[in-house]
Amino acid sequence: QVQLVESGGGLVQPGGSLRLSCAASGSIININTMGWFRQAPGKERELVARIVSSGSTYYTDSVKGRFTISRDNAKNTVYLQMNSLKPEDTAVYYCNAALRVSGTYYYTNYWGQGTQVTVSS
Repeated sequence: QVQLVESGGGLVQPGGSLRLSCAASGSIININTMGWFRQAPGKERELVARIVSSGSTYYTDSVKGRFTISRDNAKNTVYLQMNSLKPEDTAVYYCNAALRVSGTYYYTNYWGQGTQVTVSS
């Protein structure tokens, strides 16, 4: 069984920083894409950033220059460094990973439980 466990959310003032972490565990053979989504109240879940196994990254326009996604393949962990946070960044942040589990030959999407990020003075 695969688990994605997130940590690092919390309350921060505008202009502040937070670092989210997400560790995948279980009978994992390989992880292709890892990413972060977020969902604000009354809004749809949106992709914030993702990183593939080669290291290539993608960011949604609203976070470019402020957020940095990285991964540690040896630890099956993805990070999201969030700087210059704004109130509009307030949301529940979800980790996502496309990975292959032992005994299978295909990739499946897994989700973390979500971590709250609140940006407020």
